[in-house]
Amino acid sequence: MVESGVNHVPLARRIFLIPVMIWSRWISPSLAPRCKYEPSCSRYAIQAVEELGILRGTVLAAWRVLRCNPFSHGGVDKVADQHLFRAHSCIDHNQHGTAS
Repeated sequence: MVESGVNHVPLARRIFLIPVMIWSRWISPSLAPRCKYEPSCSRYAIQAVEELGILRGTVLAAWRVLRCNPFSHGGVDKVADQHLFRAHSCIDHNQHGTAS
């Protein structure tokens, strides 16, 4: 089971993650290893929901599962490196052609 700071994760998130934790603890180990990404999709889903909340974490996890296909290259893909929910305050509007 993946335990990355479960004590500080709100109860709703922990309950939401139970099916993923069951998968990663009991079902996945009985299957042949075949994950192209590091961390695995289930570990990525747990980290995404813990760090970003249920809605945004689920969107990221679903996007990750969709990318895990025979045509992808795989590799290291960390939740911290995602760009889907980038903070808007980091964007410099002058670089995008808006007048100041």
